[in-house]
Amino acid sequence: MEGENKITAIGVFHKYLRSIILNHCGANPLKEKLLPQIEELANKTLQTWSSHPLVEMKHAASVKIFDFTAKLFISHDAENSPMKMSEKFTNILGGFMSFPLNIPGTTFHKCLKDKEKFLSEDLIINLVFGFLFASFEPILAALSLTLNLLADHPAVLQELTDEHEAILNNRESPNSILTWDEYKSMTFTHQVINEALRMGSVAPGLLRKALKNILFKGYTIPAGWTIMLVNSAIQLNPNTYKDPLAFNPWRWKDLDSLFVSKNFMPFGGGIRQCVGAEYSKTFLATFLHVLVTKYRWTKVKGGTIVRNPILGFTDGLHIKFSAISN
Repeated sequence: MEGENKITAIGVFHKYLRSIILNHCGANPLKEKLLPQIEELANKTLQTWSSHPLVEMKHAASVKIFDFTAKLFISHDAENSPMKMSEKFTNILGGFMSFPLNIPGTTFHKCLKDKEKFLSEDLIINLVFGFLFASFEPILAALSLTLNLLADHPAVLQELTDEHEAILNNRESPNSILTWDEYKSMTFTHQVINEALRMGSVAPGLLRKALKNILFKGYTIPAGWTIMLVNSAIQLNPNTYKDPLAFNPWRWKDLDSLFVSKNFMPFGGGIRQCVGAEYSKTFLATFLHVLVTKYRWTKVKGGTIVRNPILGFTDGLHIKFSAISN
C-alpha cells in the first residue's frame, strides 16, 4: 500500500509541475503574451551581438536565454541583480555532468560549493533547477546547432530566408510584430528545426524508472531500475531515416504523423513529453525569423560537435553577426 501511495503522490506532483509550466509557457501564454517578448529578446540580442567583432555562440546565448527564462519563471531581474545567476547555474550544470570527485579544483567540487550558496532546499532544487534547465539548456544548444548546420548548407538557409521574407512582404505594415498565425505558417522553418533536433538531440537519452517488474522480449526489468531510451540512436537509424547523417529538412514533407510519433522524440513522448516543447520550438522559430530578416552572419571558426554528455562544441562556435543595411 505504501508503494501505491508513493506512486500516486509522484503522479499528482508531476501533474502539478506540468500545470505550473503550462501556465507560464504553454500554447496560450505563448500566443497571448510571450511571442512578442521573445521577438524583442531576439532583436536586442542580435543587435548587441552585431556590435561585437566575434561571438562565441553557446556562451553568449546561454546568458541571454537563461536571464529571459529566469525572469519568466522566478521573476529574477538579471540587470539589477548583483549575482550572476546564469554563471552560477552553468557551473552547477557542469558539475552535474562531471566525474564526482569532491576535490578542490575539480568541476564537481566547485558545483557543490556554488550549490551550497545558491540552492539549499531539496524542493527548491527540484523545482528551480528542473524548470530552468529544461527551458534554457536545450534551447541554447539547439539554437547553436541550427546555426552551425545552416552555415554549412546555403541552400537550406536560402529557402529559410525566402520563407521569412515572404512573411514580411505579406504584412500591411513591414514593421508589425510577429503574430501567432505567422509563426504557425512557418512550414519550412519547422522542418529545419525538426531536422536539427533529429540530428542533435540535446540530451543523450530519456530516463524513466520502472515502477514494477517489466517483461520485455524475454527479459525482466526489475522494479526500481532506471531505463534509458537513447533517442539519438533512433533518430540516426539508417533503417528509419534515409541517409540519416545528412542535414535534409525537406525529408519532413513526406513523413506522416504516426511515423514521427514513433521515431522522433527530441522532447520525449506520450503523456510524459516535455511540457516545454512548444515553448522551445516557438523560441527557435522566432529567433530565426529575426536573424534571417535583419542580419547576415558567418561562422568564423569552431563548430566541432561533441557530447559530454550534453551536446556541445569542443572548440566553441564563433560567429560574426552584421545588420543588413536598408
